[in-house]
Amino acid sequence: MKVADRIEVDPNICHGKPRIAGTRIPVETILGLLADGLTPKEIIAKCYPDLPEEGILACIRYAKQLVEEEEVHAVPEV
Repeated sequence: MKVADRIEVDPNICHGKPRIAGTRIPVETILGLLADGLTPKEIIAKCYPDLPEEGILACIRYAKQLVEEEEVHAVPEV
């Protein structure tokens, strides 16, 4: 099932985690590499040479979409 541009979910692939469409690369893996300081070009060169940069950008857009839709509720301190 397509959940965002270039992002798919299939319960039979990657344990149902969101992944880059047409691959077995989970979104969380790409976000983790970005969080570790790698640039999209470094991710492609060092880890996934066949991955188009658009796949990495789709992961970023997907994460942004999740944050935008997230509801945060303040919980009083006890």
